Amino acid sequence: MDKVCESPEAAIGDLEDGASIAVSGFGRSAGSPVSLLAALDRRGSRELCLVGNTIPPGAVEIVESGRVRHLITSFTSRNGRRSTVDEMISAGKLTFELVPQGTLVERLRAAGAGLGALYTPTGLNTPIADGKDVRYFDGRPYLLETAIRTDYAFISAYRADRLGNVEFRGANQHFGPSFAKAARVAIVEVDEIVDTGELPPERIGLPGIFVSRVVQKTLANDLPKYTPRRRASDVAREYGGKPGWTRVQIAEQAAKLLPDSGYVNLGLGIPSYISSFIADRDIVLHGENGILGYGEIVDDDELYPDVFNASGVPVTPQPGISFFDSVTAFEMVRSGRVHVVALGAYQVDAEGSVANWATPGMAGGGIGGAMDLAASTATVMVLMEHHDSQGRPKVVQRCTYPLTAKSCADIVVTDLAVFRRRNGALAIESVAPGFTADEVWALTEMDPPVRG
Repeated sequence: MDKVCESPEAAIGDLEDGASIAVSGFGRSAGSPVSLLAALDRRGSRELCLVGNTIPPGAVEIVESGRVRHLITSFTSRNGRRSTVDEMISAGKLTFELVPQGTLVERLRAAGAGLGALYTPTGLNTPIADGKDVRYFDGRPYLLETAIRTDYAFISAYRADRLGNVEFRGANQHFGPSFAKAARVAIVEVDEIVDTGELPPERIGLPGIFVSRVVQKTLANDLPKYTPRRRASDVAREYGGKPGWTRVQIAEQAAKLLPDSGYVNLGLGIPSYISSFIADRDIVLHGENGILGYGEIVDDDELYPDVFNASGVPVTPQPGISFFDSVTAFEMVRSGRVHVVALGAYQVDAEGSVANWATPGMAGGGIGGAMDLAASTATVMVLMEHHDSQGRPKVVQRCTYPLTAKSCADIVVTDLAVFRRRNGALAIESVAPGFTADEVWALTEMDPPVRG
């Protein structure tokens, strides 16, 4: 049973117009099947449906050429950036379905397991729930999500043997197993093909029974593997001529609020800098891309190959680090084993509801794993600047942007204050040096709690 194909073109030789394809990849291009995508581009297939966390760089040209009819993804756009794909969506030339990252992998996993649907707590009280069935189990509401089956899956991995057994490296497993299992034809491109029996059985992350074809990579991934690191500014934003905390200091304040011991998930943006302030503490960092036990961000992309956090930036492996797929990562979150999640946000309101995936004028949005994290039983900590770049308050009486989750934020840390939710409402716990609580409330579009 030899599953090796002579070329990427041969591996997709039976792919027809109208096919649905699940495409792996995390961050900018880590784990992206660049050789298969290049072959697909040359093939010229049309009316495609692409499924993935994002639109990988190798697939952007295919989308922009008008050969994709539908996207199922966690990110269609990001705030402050407008692409050709955004323009196509706005013009009605491309349809899409936004899916929370944890729900995405579960819907594909369900298809691979022969299941028709699943119930999840993720997405309740948000636009994601519109028109979907809600049922209660043990007194808690859950949202019905149907399985996603695809015709093909394009996966990237480290090594494979001729039986199709696949070995991933580091945190580059992420979507590979769930995407492959959901597909009628799973195709894996690898750095190295070895003879059957050469892969240690304990290193096989995807058994060959789920893999239809294996092909040697023909293109080096010369795209940026990781999301460009936005360096935290050391310059504080000023309010009334007085500086608040810098972005680094916001993360430092948040780190002080973490428990003495526990598992903590760090989201994109300011939360990712928390890893610089927990070196000597009994805290284990978790990433929804499939990493547990990492340390500080590093600047050298190649120092620790394929070790990166959920922001898609390289990090230091700590003793005891482990890697797994995104299905397992979200199991850790939904089961309550992750104790704290730290998120960024566009808005947080008086009752602790959070909006962090879309703003007015965006074509779609970028949900990522935030909905799954916010819907968990973990303590939810939000880190953000007090005002946005236009000077508008981000702590508001009621969120006007689409919700990520309702009444979920337990702690909010801005560059002016630390808020904690008590009795269903946010209250100031401490303020930045040089400010009073009254000054912070005056800069906040939210009614202060009644004193009494």
